[in-house]
Amino acid sequence: MERIIDTYTIDGQTIEYSITGKEGEQVLVMHGGHSNCNEEFGYESLIKSGFMIITPSRAGYGRTSKEIGESLSEACGYYVKLLNHLGIEKVHVLSVSAGGPSGLYFASHYPKRVKTLTLQSAVTKEWHTPKDKIYKLAQILFHPSSEKMTWKLTSTMSNRFPKFIFKQMVPSFSKLSYKQIKDKMMEEDIDEVQKMNNRQRSGSGFLIDLLQTKEITSKDLKDISSPTLIMHSKHDGAVPFEHAHNAHIQISDSKLCILDSWGHLIWLGEGFKDIDGTLVDFLTRYSKVDS
Repeated sequence: MERIIDTYTIDGQTIEYSITGKEGEQVLVMHGGHSNCNEEFGYESLIKSGFMIITPSRAGYGRTSKEIGESLSEACGYYVKLLNHLGIEKVHVLSVSAGGPSGLYFASHYPKRVKTLTLQSAVTKEWHTPKDKIYKLAQILFHPSSEKMTWKLTSTMSNRFPKFIFKQMVPSFSKLSYKQIKDKMMEEDIDEVQKMNNRQRSGSGFLIDLLQTKEITSKDLKDISSPTLIMHSKHDGAVPFEHAHNAHIQISDSKLCILDSWGHLIWLGEGFKDIDGTLVDFLTRYSKVDS
């Protein structure tokens, strides 16, 4: 997959970003947690369909300054500056998992820059709180001082024992039993999770994500005017399905696509081609509109 990675510095802050694909309709990806501009899930079908993908490493991830993540308002303002720098007026916004609040805020506050909004397994309201065990554990495992070691250990174990680590990890992604997951997965899923574990890093980004999820409001969702596609597995064990329902009932021009994929990683498992096809059809329908 051909990818150009660069940085843009303005007002003393740096945004790392990648451009994947040749000239075509632009898709701005707000990647999920523990990711960055090297994300790959779902990219291949978009590239083959002629789309160009712009992926900024969100605040605190990769080489992007953590300071731009002081608020969703601050961060999205910098993503607009990146589009201006690239000479891009309007984009399809694709928000994944913990990148949900960034995409929702962007679509709500910069409607003239957005052709469509797609939410994939996305957080759409306050997620983990300080009272939750996951929140407390994240403060230890994914703190900037320890996250490098966390992912080094994870990737090393995943490379040596891919099937074992896959089996240990999937309960965090799915509400199904492992036996049920096996009925829905493909053999390649183990390899894809192994690759994911090798490119994951948290930086300061994931702790910023946990703080920003409480910033998104009902008003933000209700102010979104762009056509919106919401794709979420009913078996998602990482971001509960209620997040998809929350967005659907508040975004006026939205379509809810309930998926039967085995969990949070909707690009894996049987039926992924249908999921990719649904997204491509949606984006194509609204391409060249008000370009």
